[in-house]
Amino acid sequence: MSTLIVNPKPFLAALTGRAVRVKLKWGMEYQGTLLSTDSYMNLQMEKTEEYIDGQFAGMLGEVLIRCNNVLYIKGADEPDGDDDDDDEDDDEGPEPMRS
Repeated sequence: MSTLIVNPKPFLAALTGRAVRVKLKWGMEYQGTLLSTDSYMNLQMEKTEEYIDGQFAGMLGEVLIRCNNVLYIKGADEPDGDDDDDDEDDDEGPEPMRS
């Protein structure tokens, strides 16, 4: 599996206005439209839905997610073929960084 290193600021700018899925360090996931980010990479989302253990937990509406809580963010319309939350891969350890 190869790892692609992406500069986060242009990546987040490209996702602004699109549907995204954000997974927090604590396991919860939020799906909604990314409204904006700031210089610290905090996220403002609207029409946000909360998922706990993959199950819909409710509508939240507009939320602000502090940057240090985010495990990953991806476009919600991306295919789930290479999903980071698969339990099968968790014991393999982190991927080495490639240049």
